[in-house]
Order: sequence, then C-alpha cells, then structure tokens
Amino acid sequence: MRTRRQKVARIVHSNSHIDYVGRVLDRFEVNEPPSLADYGFGQFVNIPIEGQEIVGVIYNSLLLNPEYGNHGPRLSPSPDLAVFSPDFLAEQGVLIGILALGWHSDGKVHHGIPSYTIPVGAEVYRMEDDEWRHFHCDERGRVRLHYFVHIVAHARDFALPLIDRILGRLEPLCSEEERKRLCVLKKSLSWGQLFSRTRF
Repeated sequence: MRTRRQKVARIVHSNSHIDYVGRVLDRFEVNEPPSLADYGFGQFVNIPIEGQEIVGVIYNSLLLNPEYGNHGPRLSPSPDLAVFSPDFLAEQGVLIGILALGWHSDGKVHHGIPSYTIPVGAEVYRMEDDEWRHFHCDERGRVRLHYFVHIVAHARDFALPLIDRILGRLEPLCSEEERKRLCVLKKSLSWGQLFSRTRF
C-alpha cells in the first residue's frame, strides 16, 4: 500500500496550452522509478503549480533512443556503458503525452482549460483512486465529464480508445440514467470518427 504519491515524470515540452510532454523518471533520477502501470494509457495525473493542481490524462507515449539508426562501431559494449558512459543511457527514455483536462484548488474541482501554463520541470504524479473519483463526481455524487470535448479535439486518433477507457472506469460510479448519457456520448464519438475517415 502506498504511503506517498508516486512521482511519474517531469514536463519537458508542450505542443499547446493543454497538450504537454513529460519525460518518465528513470533509475538515474529516483531510487524507485515508476512502474509501467503508473504511466500507462489513460492514467490520470496531478501536476502541482501555483497553489493548485492541474489534472491531466496520459494519451500517448514515445520512446526516446539516440542510438536508433546508429550502426557504427562502439568503443564500449552495452554492459560497460553504465560504467563508462552513464550519460548516454540517461538520454534513452520514455516520453508521455499529457492532456490537461482541469484542475483542483481549495477542495474545488474544475473541468476545462487551466489558466496557468505548466512550466518546464514541473513534476507529474500519478492520481490515486480516491483523487480520481473526487475529480469525476460533484457534491451530490453525480458523475461529470465536462472535458469530453477537449479529448475529442486534441487526442485525435487516440480520442475514441481514451474515452472508452475512461467510460469503462466511470461506469461503476454511474446511475442507470448516467450510463445512458455516457453511452450516447460514446456512440456520437464513434460515428463522428467513422464519417471523418470516410471519403465520398
């Protein structure tokens, strides 16, 4: 059982005001690197800045490997790189795409585009289950998904599987009426993507 938050990554780049790139922490930076589940597709994260916490979701990943395409001779065999060239190993890693979907401050949750820009070097933490439920339920326990349009607009080809992953996790929290509404959202997204790829 975790007694503290799992730090997952640091922000290194952005593609837009809500689309950020984080570099997953490795054993050269922390004693306990995050597990694969901590930065998997659809995992929600918290990014603390300016007295509030930006809430995002991981929607993409990319391997960073400067050795790819380098077929020339190497002076040191791979096992020796950890001793003689640890900086080279540190250049390899995993980048994750994070969509900012809202924020929470002073106990209040907001879905939408955050006002603040997330700075380079900001730390990214895995969102725990209780925090995730709090972000998705209002004071009366009703499920909310006001960031739906942001995922559709910015996650591109990953929008449908990402929404599907989120809805699957939300379903146990939903009333029967809420399940019907979420089903309509999912179907509208599916049809929209189908027609956008069809050429007449």
